[in-house]
Amino acid sequence: MNANILWADDEIDLLKPHILFLTNKGYQVDKVTNGIDAIEQVKAKKYDVIFLDENMPGISGIETLSQIKAMQPDVPVIMITKSEEEHIMEDAIGNQIADYLIKPVNSNQILLSLKRILEGKQLVTEKTAQNYQQEFRQLSMEMMDVNDFEGWVQMYRKLVYWELELAKSGETGMDEILAMQKRDANNGWTKFVEANFVNFLKKPNAKTPLMSHTVLNKYLPAYLKDEVPTFLLLIDNLRYDQWKVVQNQLSEYFNIVLDEVYMTILPTTTHYARNSLFAGMMPSEIEKIYPNLWVNEEDDEGKNIHEEDLMGRHLQSLGFKENFSYTKITNLYAGKNLVEQIPNLFHNAFNVIVYNFVDMLSHARTEMNVMKELAEDEAAYRSITASWFEHSPLLEAIKKIASKKARIVLTTDHGSIRVSNPVKIVGDRNTSTNLRYKQGRNLNYNEKELFAIKNPADIFLPKQNISTSYVFATGEDFMAYPNNYNYHVNMYTNSFQHGGISMEEMIVPFVVLESK
Repeated sequence: MNANILWADDEIDLLKPHILFLTNKGYQVDKVTNGIDAIEQVKAKKYDVIFLDENMPGISGIETLSQIKAMQPDVPVIMITKSEEEHIMEDAIGNQIADYLIKPVNSNQILLSLKRILEGKQLVTEKTAQNYQQEFRQLSMEMMDVNDFEGWVQMYRKLVYWELELAKSGETGMDEILAMQKRDANNGWTKFVEANFVNFLKKPNAKTPLMSHTVLNKYLPAYLKDEVPTFLLLIDNLRYDQWKVVQNQLSEYFNIVLDEVYMTILPTTTHYARNSLFAGMMPSEIEKIYPNLWVNEEDDEGKNIHEEDLMGRHLQSLGFKENFSYTKITNLYAGKNLVEQIPNLFHNAFNVIVYNFVDMLSHARTEMNVMKELAEDEAAYRSITASWFEHSPLLEAIKKIASKKARIVLTTDHGSIRVSNPVKIVGDRNTSTNLRYKQGRNLNYNEKELFAIKNPADIFLPKQNISTSYVFATGEDFMAYPNNYNYHVNMYTNSFQHGGISMEEMIVPFVVLESK
């Protein structure tokens, strides 16, 4: 690689072998013997890398570094010194050096540092793409043999890993290949769900995954018995890949003692999945046992207005008789108020916090052009999630929780998927409006395109009348009415939706964090 290098060292004559070595490798090296000359060179010429001796006559290397950074803040500087004193290293690092070498240095050490700085991103990109190409074939073969939930979880984790790695390494040309592999995986996942979902609910056994109505029953009893205050934090509509991009921020304050997933019920919406999660029972069971706490599709009132009551009754069934709190955050003011209330919440053994930002983000992306541009694809959607989280009142609240001995159970009610393929459906005016599932009478559709449940009792869903059925979109499909087809296609293609069958919607994080 051709690159212009400035090397400032009062013993520059002793460095001729290194400079000759770099020249033979194609680098152009300018030499100066003091900080003043180095600053003048930087004023006159643009450099790709600067080698800077820490101990030179006149102004020091640290002072020279500060003045160089004031002129060219982005130029990488490699500090070279004989000293290993900690304060010198700290000063250099504080001034944003790119690397730190201790004399005597050798030519290979210098070359490695240059390659890491100048070619590192390209090398990482090429290596990541090469590694994924090798893994692609292995994943494709493994996909053919997956036949249980744990197998699909491992497959999904691997695909998310590569999605994050490829995004992190920059443009690799592998995006479309990965997207194709994810579509293939979702096709396999759909077949798995269609073949097993009813039996998971009607005939559970040792291989039945934890689901919306069972996951809290698995973990909460033990957490409610010990003396560690527990916060159940539900971030609405949080995908597994979104959890992975905020994980590092939380790792600074918490030990991750459990990093699992569970399988949501259908439909993958707040109305069904979250009510089921809080109640610890399926929707039709809620309707039967607590008819005053279930809101039907056609009712005008909010579909999740009884979450706190459902959670309270669930806790009672688990033998928990102490006070608990329930807080729902739907705007910035409420988020800031939550931060102030955290010390008071420590008086409770158990607290529930529902945070709705991610769900609002997905809806805003559908309805606002500026959000469509900001969250154009999955990588951008994750990036906005990470940026929001870093600057959110939620993170401030989490930091306050971490300041004391406490536990956070972080989860969600469902995920979402970016849809791209419209399929036609016809229903009467009482048919539900969700794009990924429909509930109603006399639904007309191509049975090869949608997964149908003709008898809602088979998956423990309420049945409004004798002919009620449910249909679910799969993969990247979404439903559109023929009489308004073009509007739906233009409005919703490439939007993030939920309610149907995909790994992104149904395989969701369940994480337990404990204060460090």
